[in-house]
Amino acid sequence: MKKLFYLILISFVLIPIKILAKDTFNVNGTNNEEVIEKDKGEDSLNLNSSSAILIDNSSGKILYEKNADQKQPMASMTKIMSMLLIMEQIENNNLSYDDKVIISKNASSMGGSQVFLQVGEEYKVEDLLKCIAISSANDAVVAMAEKISGSEANFVKAMNAKAEELSLTNTHFDNPHGLDSENHYSTARDMSRLAQELLKHEEILKFTSIYEDYLTKPDGSQVWLVNTNRLVRFYEGVDGLKTGYTTKAGYCLTATAKKEDLRLISVVMNASSADNRSKDTATLLTYGFNTFKNYIIYPQDKPLGEIQVLNGKQAKVKVYLTKNATTILSVTEKPGEYTFNIKADKIKAPLSKNSKVGTAEVIDMNGNIIDEIDLIIKEDLAKANFWDYFKKNLELLTGGK
Repeated sequence: MKKLFYLILISFVLIPIKILAKDTFNVNGTNNEEVIEKDKGEDSLNLNSSSAILIDNSSGKILYEKNADQKQPMASMTKIMSMLLIMEQIENNNLSYDDKVIISKNASSMGGSQVFLQVGEEYKVEDLLKCIAISSANDAVVAMAEKISGSEANFVKAMNAKAEELSLTNTHFDNPHGLDSENHYSTARDMSRLAQELLKHEEILKFTSIYEDYLTKPDGSQVWLVNTNRLVRFYEGVDGLKTGYTTKAGYCLTATAKKEDLRLISVVMNASSADNRSKDTATLLTYGFNTFKNYIIYPQDKPLGEIQVLNGKQAKVKVYLTKNATTILSVTEKPGEYTFNIKADKIKAPLSKNSKVGTAEVIDMNGNIIDEIDLIIKEDLAKANFWDYFKKNLELLTGGK
């Protein structure tokens, strides 16, 4: 009886130790810095556009660039940022596709590309997003800006705040639509990063991939919507994102295409014509798909390792990457090796399934951290009760495991 009393007392006194898992191991991969090709002064692809870039969407690695940091007007490619803010509001449940938007005088008066929205008309968010993504409608994007932020000016402030958050250091917005303004500019590099952020909201592709559709107005009449990005129809795999044109900006296009498991993002700015804009984009994408392939270093559905659990019914839990760890290889290149460095937070039960518990650094053979991916658990962790602690400590005292 006396021995049982001491066992119970120990169960209350013993405190689980703090866990900081930091594990390193190798898997097949390669040093993808070796396969990146950057323009070094001569335009090897003979593009008409004054600046351009091609990146891998998954890793952000640059596969080709030409004057990628040259600041210039981006015209309606501006709407990539506008669509990003809209999608964030939808996915954060602050906005729904079925919400109604009443068209203001300010929105109705917009020039340039438009779908002729009239003051007082009412549309669903989904309809206006479709007009923005397909027809690049300035009136629709201003209506959405007012819906989200109360005014166009407040929405522009949110656009610039997001640009700062994303470290788009060579970008500034004066409006949500892209009509020329002195302090409204970006670069091919910044636009590719912005597109990469928008593509995290994959649902946007169901709008940007539409070639033609109709907007039904309150009086029953219809406006024909035709995608200004003709490559959606004429280049296999293209499903976005946004064209642009003003006299000052020239012809611009931020495009994305996917073949098998490789998704690319291309940006061309200041092409001399719509045909040259499409031609340059097709040249970039064809170069990318013919030259590179996506290689999965480690899949997200396979446990990366185990970490210990504080105050839990179970002592350890498996951790998983939130996305595949990938790299870009040339089509002829063989995989090498990569290292994963697991950095886990203090894991304390209870904790729900899909909770973030740390990160994993992906390190190339030269010791460079090429990516850092969140780690999650895929099961609920229950908190240990008195009898769980009692059994654990009894096993310790009796030499059990």
